[in-house]
Amino acid sequence: MKPQIKYIELKSGYSGHENGPAWIGMVEFSKSGKTIYFNGKAFRGNGHGYARDIETRDLYWISGIKKNMQDRHWAGSGPIMIDKTVIDEYKQIVGVRELDPKQYIPVDIAPTDKQKFAKYENLPGWDLYVSGWHWGEFVPPEE
Repeated sequence: MKPQIKYIELKSGYSGHENGPAWIGMVEFSKSGKTIYFNGKAFRGNGHGYARDIETRDLYWISGIKKNMQDRHWAGSGPIMIDKTVIDEYKQIVGVRELDPKQYIPVDIAPTDKQKFAKYENLPGWDLYVSGWHWGEFVPPEE
């Protein structure tokens, strides 16, 4: 799959699951499309909806960006960090000339070393472990 601009929001550990830190940036996908790479992290999901951080198992929401700029849940709040490299493309997609600096904070997004995560993805039972469906004795490999 080709890289895409997505909305990414951390759900784990935040009241109501609607106020976690959020980003807009370019994500990359594994060959299968089940792993999403962004900001030094890898997430297991289907490219849209809930996904888990491969290392921490934190829950994230990953979705396409909305042309009406209402990416946060209606009950959520807080500014959205936006990758400096996608600002112009994002403005073109949503049809605005400028972004409200109170709602969007330009940031540098870290590259992701995809090979770092290959060791996890090829282990038996890993899919069930990271999805949260299995809480057994799976132990991720040592660094």
